[in-house]
Amino acid sequence: MKLRLLLISVITAINIVACQHKQQAPISTIDSTLQVNATSILEEKLSEINAQSGQVIVMEVQSGQIKALVGLTRKDSANYQSCENFSVWQSTGLMHPISLLAALETGKVKLSNKVDTGNGIYQVHGRELKDHNWHRGGYGELTVQEGLAVSSNIAIYKTMEKAFGNNPQAYFDLLANMSYGKPDSITGIANLKPAHFVTPKDNNWTKTAFVWSSIGYNQHVSPIQILTFYNAIANNGKMIQPQLYKDSVVVINPQIASRVSIDSLKKALVFNVTDGLGQPAKSDKVVVAGMQGTSSLSTNEDSTKGMYAVEFCGYFPTDNPKYSIIVSINKTGLPASGELMAGDAFRQFVDKIMEK
Repeated sequence: MKLRLLLISVITAINIVACQHKQQAPISTIDSTLQVNATSILEEKLSEINAQSGQVIVMEVQSGQIKALVGLTRKDSANYQSCENFSVWQSTGLMHPISLLAALETGKVKLSNKVDTGNGIYQVHGRELKDHNWHRGGYGELTVQEGLAVSSNIAIYKTMEKAFGNNPQAYFDLLANMSYGKPDSITGIANLKPAHFVTPKDNNWTKTAFVWSSIGYNQHVSPIQILTFYNAIANNGKMIQPQLYKDSVVVINPQIASRVSIDSLKKALVFNVTDGLGQPAKSDKVVVAGMQGTSSLSTNEDSTKGMYAVEFCGYFPTDNPKYSIIVSINKTGLPASGELMAGDAFRQFVDKIMEK
C-alpha cells in the first residue's frame, strides 16, 4: 500500500513538473504564413532596386506582438540571405512626424499654420538646409500639414524654430518624455541598444546641430524603435513593448503625448498617404496612414559611401489600427526614394495581410 502511494506521488510530481515545463515554454508571436509572404515581397523589392539589405517588421498595435520579422542582406549579385541584424544603428528619414509631435506638444504650432519654405534652400548659421526639390525652385508657402506631406525639411525645421526658439534642450526633454528611442531591449532580438542622440549637453554639439537632429541625423536608432513610436501614435499615445514571445502586454509609456497632439498627427499621416508623397503606400483594400523618409548614411568609411536608407512606417486601418509596419532598406547610390521604394513595399505588405 505504501509502495503504491509512493508511486502515485512520484507520478503526480513528474506530471506537475512536466506541466509546469510545458507552460513555461515560450510561444512565438510570428505568423508563419505572413513571415513567408513578407520575406518574398522584401526579397523581390531588394532585387528590383538593387539594394544592399532591408528589413520589414509587422506588429499588432494593441498587444505589441510581432507577426513578421524579416531581415535580408545581399549574398551575391543576384541573391539575398536571411540576416538577423534587427539592432542595426543608424540615422532615420522618419523623424519628421516625431519632431512635429514634439512641436505640437508645446502648443505654439498647429497643422494649419503657414510656413514659407522659399526656393527650397534655407541658410542656418552658414549652412544650407535643402528640400528635395530645391533644384526645381522649392515649395514656397505651405501649411505645416502640407510641409509634412511633401517631406519638406525646411517646413519641419522652421516649425521647430517656432516651437523651441533658442532652447533645443526642451526638444530633447520632450523626446525623452515621449519615450522616443525605446525599448532598450526585446527578448529574442540580440544586441539592441538604447537609441543615442547628440544633445546640447554633449561636447560635439554645434550651432547647426538642432537642424539636423530635427530631421533624423545626429542620432543612432533601430527600425524597431522607430516602429515602437509610430505604433504608439496608432495606439492613441500608449506605447507598448514589442514582443516576439506571447506574454502579457507591457506598457512602456501610458501616454506619450496629449490626445489633441496625437489626433492632429494622425490626421497629418493620413493626409500624407491620400494627398502627399506617401501615395505609393496607398492601398485599395484599406485606408492607411504613415510616413516616408530617405536619409544619407554616408560617413568617412568606404563601406557607407553613397549609402542611403529608404524607409516607410505606418499603420492601418486608420479608424481602428490593428497593425503597424516598418520597411527599412539600405541601398547604395541614387535614385533613393522612401515613398517609391519602401512605400510601395509597404502597400504590398498591407494588401497581403488584408487577403487573410
